[in-house]
Amino acid sequence: MPTKNFMDILFSNWQHTLQGFGVDQIAAEKAFNDLVAAYSTPGRYYHTLKHIDRVFSTIGILQGYTNNLAAVRLAAWFHDVVYDTQAQDNEQRSADYAFEFLSNLGIPESTIATVTRIIMNTKDHQAAVDDYDSQVLLDADLAILATNQVEYREYAYAIRQEYGWMAEADYITGRQQVLEQFLERSHIYFTPLMSEFAEPSARGNIQGEIQSLLSG
Repeated sequence: MPTKNFMDILFSNWQHTLQGFGVDQIAAEKAFNDLVAAYSTPGRYYHTLKHIDRVFSTIGILQGYTNNLAAVRLAAWFHDVVYDTQAQDNEQRSADYAFEFLSNLGIPESTIATVTRIIMNTKDHQAAVDDYDSQVLLDADLAILATNQVEYREYAYAIRQEYGWMAEADYITGRQQVLEQFLERSHIYFTPLMSEFAEPSARGNIQGEIQSLLSG
């Protein structure tokens, strides 16, 4: 259960995200409560408000690379708002949710278009070479891969819990495939900072998880 202090920090971040868009306080509070409810649905163990907080914090470090920081922050809040491990269209549904949600808040169409594009790019975790806003969100989303070994094991366990409906053998096969796809990429991260300082740790953690999966 999130603590009051944690929720206060999240709400402050939400208010900061909306700053400059002229959203009134009551609408902002209702929107925040709706987001909290969405990220608190049963079956979430990793893709929770804690993940959003971590992504938001990493964006703060990488914000110098963005063209539209406000859109990146909004995309962070909405990129996993719909999350069903048995579905294949979570990103599209999250983008659709964001479009309707932000339209109702009066966010400009140009900003919403950027937000939905960024969200859709989280499906394959790929971004165009000049799409710096997507690159920052993607790097923030995958920052967990480069964390310390204890937190990485907690992350891997939480992902397994989210796929609790899958048989162990099927999960190992599927998870190994996802992880190996990251290792096959020329780079996991896009921003210079993450490429230099996070990439080696991420690759080491991924290789370690694969070995753990195969060793049972």
